[in-house]
Amino acid sequence: MSDCLFCKIMNGDIPGEKVYDDDNVFAFKDVNPQAPTHILICPKKHMSTILDMDTEDEAVIGSIFSVANTLATEMGLEKSGFRLVLNCGSGAGQSVFHVHFHMLAGRPMKWPPG
Repeated sequence: MSDCLFCKIMNGDIPGEKVYDDDNVFAFKDVNPQAPTHILICPKKHMSTILDMDTEDEAVIGSIFSVANTLATEMGLEKSGFRLVLNCGSGAGQSVFHVHFHMLAGRPMKWPPG
């Protein structure tokens, strides 16, 4: 989508600190981190919210969890732990309308998240 911030970052039109890139998934550091480690993991296919997902997108969304596992291992987070968050809609805190998971680590996480 031409006006999507995350699509522009993935295409290199806007700078972003990439940490992972393959045919279907792109991950980069959040510019406004809410934890010492704050990575955004996105499908390359533009979907505004998870409600826009089709059955053919299930494999890509599933691979995001594999990417999170890979990144957690590479960053040494498997012992201390991390959190994956997906917001759907503005009422849930989604501010960029391209499906993305927040990978948060490096500080104690509280429950409920608020």
